[in-house]
Amino acid sequence: MNKTPMISIVDDDKSGRIALSSLVRSMGYESCLFSCAEDFLASAERRETDCLITDFQMPGMTGLDLQGKLASDGQNIPIIFITAYPEESVRNRATAAGAVSFLSKPFDGQVIIDCIEQIFTRG
Repeated sequence: MNKTPMISIVDDDKSGRIALSSLVRSMGYESCLFSCAEDFLASAERRETDCLITDFQMPGMTGLDLQGKLASDGQNIPIIFITAYPEESVRNRATAAGAVSFLSKPFDGQVIIDCIEQIFTRG
């Protein structure tokens, strides 16, 4: 039996986390929610995560810091960044380090659906 893919969502905005979780679950995936990068890194779900959606700008560790920590630990999770403060230099750093997408808030739900589908259809 195939395991349902799990998408972890890291965002300090509670309403954003809940909305993304609803969207992810409506697509048939499991979701796991975290209010900060540090909580995600300390979780057991970290090793079960098949895709990560993370805010870029959060108190404490940023999304880019989180991406770097995962890479240094040898954990290659497809990452979709979301941010209310899109800066081209940050976008370039995130995508150069392997981010699948870098979306500006507010974003259209279909855009994130397309990003998620791209991750899971490319294998």
